[in-house]
Parts: sequence; structure tokens; C-alpha cells
Amino acid sequence: MSTVVLAAPAAESRPTDPNRCVAFTVEADADPGTLPRVLELFAKRGLVPLSLTSQLLGDRLTVGVEVVGMVQAESNHVGNCLRQIPMVSQVSVTDRTLPNDLPAAAD
Repeated sequence: MSTVVLAAPAAESRPTDPNRCVAFTVEADADPGTLPRVLELFAKRGLVPLSLTSQLLGDRLTVGVEVVGMVQAESNHVGNCLRQIPMVSQVSVTDRTLPNDLPAAAD
């Protein structure tokens, strides 16, 4: 009979930039699957958005997501992945540097 031993999760392996805040704005069809597909790209990276907004206007949905800690290459990749979602028509990605005296975001 074998014994199963549980190990601690691996340390965070993705690079981070704690002073960088990235804002994603997604324009898409008002489809029930849009919001979960957008959020999935952040969740599978272990990221919890600093802020999340969605607004439905007629048959269009605008989703705003702000995330702290993403490096440029990762935010570019996520932006490109968002553009591949079938119901998405437009994605904008902007970033800003946070002041050093702000409390660090929780991991």
C-alpha cells in the first residue's frame, strides 16, 4: 500500500511588476459567455482584479478590468488572448505606474 504525501504549492513563478497597474477595456457582444471568458484569462494566472466593471448598453457589453503586478509581456499576451474571444470586437490595454508608497496588493 502506498502513502500519498501532499506538498506545498510551488512558489510563484511568473514575473511581476508590483508598481504597474494595467487597465483592460473590452468591447463585446452582450452574450452570457463574454464576462466569464474575459475573467478566465486572469483567474488562470492567479490574478484577482483590482477593479472590475461591466456595462450593458443595448446589445453591447463594455468590460473594464484593472490588474496590479503584470509585466509588459504578460499584459500584451492577455490583451491578444482577449482579442481572440469570438464575441469581442475591440480591446484596449493601458498601464500606469503606481506610487511606491501605496500598500502592496495581496497575492
